Parts: sequence; structure tokens; C-alpha cells
Amino acid sequence: MADDDNTEGSEEAAPGGGKKKLITLIVMALVIAGISVGGTLAALKFIMPPPPEPTAEEGAEEDLEPPRLPAIYYPIKPAIIVNYDAKGRQRYLQAELTLMVREEDIIGSIELHMPKIRNGLNLLIGSQIYEEIQTAEGKELLRQQCLQTLQDIMQEELGKPGIEQVLFTNFVMQ
Repeated sequence: MADDDNTEGSEEAAPGGGKKKLITLIVMALVIAGISVGGTLAALKFIMPPPPEPTAEEGAEEDLEPPRLPAIYYPIKPAIIVNYDAKGRQRYLQAELTLMVREEDIIGSIELHMPKIRNGLNLLIGSQIYEEIQTAEGKELLRQQCLQTLQDIMQEELGKPGIEQVLFTNFVMQ
């Protein structure tokens, strides 16, 4: 009978002990998974460089610089036509220009001062040497000179340059 009592007690203890083992295994699996995830995150933190922190100069520049406005393109109509005397032959240049600005109020000022703008462009383009503006470098130099002339006119009239770029949209030489 003593044997029967021991076997009965061990049968009851076995299911309870099995549950404890199962719970212990599940808890250990969760702990191992947590350590694995934590180790991976720690390794990634050490591998990846930290994001650069803005210096005092960069932060000051961002605060001082307002967001850039969208470009507004304003074509100068009609095209600028200039005559040249090149090696005893009559030549001409036809240039269509488009101005790039960023502020709406500049457009009204351009329209108001269009006679002065066209005069400045005619004088500048007409004073060029025909052979020099046939090259790509000559055209780029002329474009930059047109920009400077127009910015000078706008500075004189408005107190600010206003025009960001001068673009040749058509450039015909004969």
C-alpha cells in the first residue's frame, strides 16, 4: 500500500510540475528574445553614426534666411532687335529675354519701368562686338551683363535688385 500511495502522489505532482516547467520555459524564451532584440538595437546604435548637430553658424543662417519663394518668369515683349555693322556687312541680332523674379510686386515695377529697361538692354546689346557674341562664352557674358544692367536699373528705381536671372529664350544672329 505504501507503493500505491507514493504512485498516487507522484501522479498528482507530475501535472503540476509540468506546468511549472512549461511556464519557466516560456518565461526563459521571452527573456532570451528580449535580450536578442535589445542586443540588436544596441549594436545598431553603436554601428550607425549619430545625426550631425547643427553648429551655431548653421543654425543662425537658417534663422536669418527666409524660405525661398517660387520663381516667376516674365517675358520681355517684343524681342530686342539690334543692328550691327560687321566687316562691312549689315548684321542683326534678335533676342527674346525672360526675367526670373521671386516677388509679385517686382513684376509691376518691371512693367512700369519697361521703357528704361528696354533702353538699357538696347544700348548694352547694341554696343557688343558681333564676332564676340557668336561664341557661347560671349553669349553668357552678354547674359550676365544684361542681368547686371537690369539689377542696376531696379536698384535705382526700387532700392533692391529684384531680378534674379535673365534668360535668353530665343537668340538669332544673321
